[in-house]
Amino acid sequence: MAAALLSAPTVDAKRPPANEPDLRIIQVTMSTDSYVPGQGMLDVAVVIELPTYLDGEILLEVSSLISSPSKRAMRFLANRQPMALPRADGVSRITVTLTWDGTDQHEQVVGQGRYAYEIKAKLLAVGEKGPRTLMNSWPKRGAIEIK
Repeated sequence: MAAALLSAPTVDAKRPPANEPDLRIIQVTMSTDSYVPGQGMLDVAVVIELPTYLDGEILLEVSSLISSPSKRAMRFLANRQPMALPRADGVSRITVTLTWDGTDQHEQVVGQGRYAYEIKAKLLAVGEKGPRTLMNSWPKRGAIEIK
């Protein structure tokens, strides 16, 4: 009976870190540190750095998923707007505001707790068959206290 040969486990070569995309989320600012649902809106200001080398008709989409610790209450926010790149004013940054009314996916007011958020930005090319993704930013994550 022949002995089975076992090979040594392969060791993956360490990969260098990925380069950050040219579409970047620079800053995320909440209109308040602790939000009370039902007492107005929560504005989330997202500062986006745009690439300078793209050309043509482009859509900028900024989105956020807000979720409770149990993941039972979630809300998706999105803003999609047309952009002309390169911009005539030479500005490479833009601020986009997402507004949350304090409700979940069922439009019920959320309860107290610490809610996580993840914000993403995406550039879409406008074509005959509809928008197609050109570039995604790395997501930004954080939390907001709901009182």
